[in-house]
Amino acid sequence: MKPKVSFKEAKSCPLQFVLAVNDTLNVISGKWKMPIIGSLLFDKRRFTEIQRNIPKITPRMLSKELKELELNGVVKRTVYDTLPVSVEYELTPSAKSLNHVLDTMVEWGIRHREAVVGRQKR
Repeated sequence: MKPKVSFKEAKSCPLQFVLAVNDTLNVISGKWKMPIIGSLLFDKRRFTEIQRNIPKITPRMLSKELKELELNGVVKRTVYDTLPVSVEYELTPSAKSLNHVLDTMVEWGIRHREAVVGRQKR
């Protein structure tokens, strides 16, 4: 499905640009969503594996965030008919395209941390 507004149009129109940014942030904003997406970027994971990858997230919060990400088409939840039942989470193809966004965020975060630490040492 082709978007109604192209990237070029959004970049040339402040209103469309802001709307596109808001659409993105509505799906991925919050303290835990990007760490969850980052955890799933490399492979399918079970609930406890995701929880181990994200220090300080509570099981209740992880469950809530995974449900929201699933509703927004970012995460796919697969339930296996085993005893006990096992559940795996993985990113949808759309969410996998966030890889370059995460890479850019990591690069920026490293540079920013170095700059802030450098200023604090002076």
